[in-house]
Amino acid sequence: MIEFRRVEVSYDERTPILKGIDLSIREGEFVAFVGTNGAGKSTTMRLINGLLKPDSGEVLIEGTPTTQLRTSDLAQRVGFLFQNPDRQICCPTVREELLFGFKAIGREDDEAERRVDEAIERFGFDGSADPFLLNRGTRQLLALASIVVLAPPVIVLDEPTTGLDFRECVKVMEIIIQLHRSGTTVIMVCHDMEVVADFAERVIVMSDGRVIDEGPTFDVLRRRRVLEEASLVPPQIMDLSLALSLMDPDLKATPIASANTLNEMQMAIEATAEHVPTDGIITVSVAEASSGAPGAQELEPVLTTVTEGVER
Repeated sequence: MIEFRRVEVSYDERTPILKGIDLSIREGEFVAFVGTNGAGKSTTMRLINGLLKPDSGEVLIEGTPTTQLRTSDLAQRVGFLFQNPDRQICCPTVREELLFGFKAIGREDDEAERRVDEAIERFGFDGSADPFLLNRGTRQLLALASIVVLAPPVIVLDEPTTGLDFRECVKVMEIIIQLHRSGTTVIMVCHDMEVVADFAERVIVMSDGRVIDEGPTFDVLRRRRVLEEASLVPPQIMDLSLALSLMDPDLKATPIASANTLNEMQMAIEATAEHVPTDGIITVSVAEASSGAPGAQELEPVLTTVTEGVER
């Protein structure tokens, strides 16, 4: 559905931002882009929705280069959620904000009104409310709703959970996962590796304007050398699983090594940790380690020692 062919971008014609990017995203996938600030993730997202054009190479949407598509055509195919909702919201009422996208593509009809009514009910909005007086989390939901109401086949999310508390984060991600299950292709830039591990099916790792690795989420999260090159820290429970499997070689054949979700990994760790001879080195519970609660200081020396030299 989406393909990058040797894409290069520079903002000042001298400093390259993307350096020969090749990648593809299939219809219906949930893909997360990860990497440090300046790796090229947000630039890649802006190429997908046509906000930027490549200096060289091609970005294709359903086989058509973005350079040959009008902005209105791209808007109907790719919805884009900015990291800061205040860069997206522009109307005086919630209802007008939800109708704005339809007006932009020339669809002011009964169907648009019906879908806006459904969105207001689904998200629990007050249609007459001033968007700029809503709290940060509700503004983010409104920005997301303004995309969802248009039902584009692809949604691009630039750090969708930044600035949200836990409850707001859960609500946003629940809506996103519902969209994905209904067939929407979801492309997400995210710095929160717990969110990535919980929701993404595939991960693309970027560093210094290049793609340095990609694959199923948990396969990538097990490649410590790649994560170190990209200056990424995997979820703490992932470090714990690697530590346990290295403490006892027999554990490499257990579900710890094949877990593909955080829940599967936690259950595997709980089932096997009691059999590992740690001699009192690990002093925290699995529950503490998996939740990120106090205990990291006790685990860190162990994890640093036992995971050193783990092969990619």
